Amino acid sequence: MTEQTLRVATVQAAPAFLDMQAGVVKAIRLIEEAAANGARLVAFPECWIPGYPWWIWLGSPAWGMQFVRRYHENSMIAGGPECQALQAAAREHEIFVVMGYSERDGGSLYIAQLLMDQDGALVAARRKLKATHVERTVYGEGDGSDIRVHNTALGRVGALCCWEHLNPLIKYAMYAQNEQIHIASWPSFSLYEGAAYALGPQLNTAVSQVYAAEGQCFVLAASGVVSHDMVELLCDTPDKRALLKVGGGAAMALTSFDCSSIQTLCPEWRPLSDPRREAHGRFASNRQLPPKAAVLWSRTLVLLALSRSDWRKGRPVCHACRRIGNRRTRPGSATSEQRRRPSLSPMSVCSIRARAMPAESGRRF
Repeated sequence: MTEQTLRVATVQAAPAFLDMQAGVVKAIRLIEEAAANGARLVAFPECWIPGYPWWIWLGSPAWGMQFVRRYHENSMIAGGPECQALQAAAREHEIFVVMGYSERDGGSLYIAQLLMDQDGALVAARRKLKATHVERTVYGEGDGSDIRVHNTALGRVGALCCWEHLNPLIKYAMYAQNEQIHIASWPSFSLYEGAAYALGPQLNTAVSQVYAAEGQCFVLAASGVVSHDMVELLCDTPDKRALLKVGGGAAMALTSFDCSSIQTLCPEWRPLSDPRREAHGRFASNRQLPPKAAVLWSRTLVLLALSRSDWRKGRPVCHACRRIGNRRTRPGSATSEQRRRPSLSPMSVCSIRARAMPAESGRRF
C-alpha cells in the first residue's frame, strides 16, 4: 500500500471577455503559475474562454444579438490551434488542465470542458448535457457519451458544468464509475443578488459539497468573476447594473471524508478551503482556514494538499481509520486484513482523504 500526495489548484478569475486569443494567453499564464506553485492539476471555471454570456440574463434576445456574432467568433474549436496551445502549456509545465470554454462546432456553440493530461494529450472534450434556462438561446446540447470518468495518472478524474450537478441521473452515472477527483466548473455568482437565491453562492457551493458527500470524492469547484469591464460592456442601463454585479467568485475544494479523529470516525465532507469571494478585484475572507489542509493563495489560485490511497483489489482503504468499504477496523488490528470485506457501492467508499502539508513547502509532487 502506497500513498501519494497531490497538490491541485482551482482558478477564480475574470476571463478575457469576448477575446479568445487574450483568454488563451491568460490561461497559459495561470497554468504556469499553478505549476510553479507545485500544482499537478488546475481547474478553470465554466465558459472561461471567452467568458460566460451574461447578456442572456439581462435583456431581450433581440437586444442580446449584438454580442452573438463576436461570441461565436471567439469560441474555441476542440482540437483547434487555441486548444493545441493549451495542450502545449500542459505538456511544458507537466500539469493536468481542465478548461471550461465555449466550443464552436460548425454553426453551433456548446458549453464544454477540455481535459488535458500532463503530457498534453487530450483526455476528453466534453459538452454540457443540457443548457440551463436562457443558455439554450446560445448553446446546443451534449449527449450521454460525455458523462464519463477517466483513468489518469492522478486517479479517476471526472468533470461537470454548473447545474449538471443538480441532475440526479447524471450524478449517479458519474458516481457509478468510481470517480475520485471531480472538477465542478461554475460561472460567477453575482447575478440577481437578493432576488434569486438559486443563482447565488450559498446554494451552489452547497451543491458542490453534496456532490463530495454523495460521490465520496474530492470536488474542486472553480468559479469565474465578473469584472468592471464586463459590467461596463453589458449593463447599459441602471436596471441591468442592478441585475449583474462585479465579483461573484466562490472557488473552493471539498473532501469526501474526515479522518482527523479516529475516535469519532464520522463523515463530515467539509471544505478544504473556505469559499473565496472576490469583489472589485480583491480577495476577502473573514474566516480562518481549517487545519485540514495547507492552503496557498497565489493571486487567483487556491493551492492545497490532497492525499489519495491506492486501490487494492478494487477496494479503497483510508490509512487513518483503516476503513474498507462500509466496515471500519481498529488501526493496527492483527485481524483487520483477514476480515471478510463487504461489497462496495460507488457511494460507500473512502478513497481519498486530506493530509496537512506545510504551507512553506515549495517542492513538487
